[in-house]
Amino acid sequence: MLDFYCHEARLAVEVDGGRHGEPEGRQHDRARDRMLASRGILVLRFWANETLQETEAVLETIRRTAMQRMQGGIPSPSGRRPG
Repeated sequence: MLDFYCHEARLAVEVDGGRHGEPEGRQHDRARDRMLASRGILVLRFWANETLQETEAVLETIRRTAMQRMQGGIPSPSGRRPG
């Protein structure tokens, strides 16, 4: 399950805790990110402590990325832009 997903921007946000820093967790995250990317979905990952300590910066990164993806068009998994 994703922590957050914006369909319009095809943007997923994950807030990761400690287990994501372990080798098994990193491997799982990379495989999942590749699968989502193959469907045209970008995953932004933030550490849990980062979201708590730097909330405004995290939110601004999410907002800016979503806006760029919605304004610039999002490549489909085949590499073609929709529409």
